[in-house]
Amino acid sequence: MRQNIGYVGQEPVLFNTTIRDNFHFANPKATDKMIEEALRAANAWDFIQKMEKGLDTIVGGSGGALSGGQK
Repeated sequence: MRQNIGYVGQEPVLFNTTIRDNFHFANPKATDKMIEEALRAANAWDFIQKMEKGLDTIVGGSGGALSGGQK
């Protein structure tokens, strides 16, 4: 039965740094193009582009500067 069960946490892990830096924790070699592709796939690119600092926006501790949906 355990082989048929999966778990997806509802609270992402974000660090108190920029959106770009959070991606680099997961993949230090991530390029801006790779980050953009990932954000587009997650339907997050448009709202991030509307932020004053875009990828350089500080997300706050545990993503506190973002809404639940934005995280």
